Amino acid sequence: MITGFIALLGCQLLGEFVVRALGIPIPGPVVGMVLLLVILLIRKPERTAGVVRAADLLLRHLQLLFIPAGAGIVAYLAVLGASWLPVLGGLVLSWLAVLVVTAGTGAVSLRLEFRLRQRASHSGDAGDTQ
Repeated sequence: MITGFIALLGCQLLGEFVVRALGIPIPGPVVGMVLLLVILLIRKPERTAGVVRAADLLLRHLQLLFIPAGAGIVAYLAVLGASWLPVLGGLVLSWLAVLVVTAGTGAVSLRLEFRLRQRASHSGDAGDTQ
């Protein structure tokens, strides 16, 4: 499992390196996760592989990873209190954006499913007449 943690941290480090070397305005850990995804898609590790077990362990304790964010909010409470209106506006607008995108994705998904079912039923009908 130690090798799994080393692989995860290595991908994060490689992501940081790529971001700093190319000057990309994306967080290094995000690029590292994309690199990890590519590696996992290529190698297709088994369930008992170190990287899979390390990721499972981290996911089991995911709630602990929110503690630094909560501590940051408490540390900057005075700043948040002084600019509560823009923060609240940003939260409401981002919530609305996620709601609209989710609803749109759901609607498109339902339309596609309906069309696929129609095609399947029409192709089934055509097979019955022959």
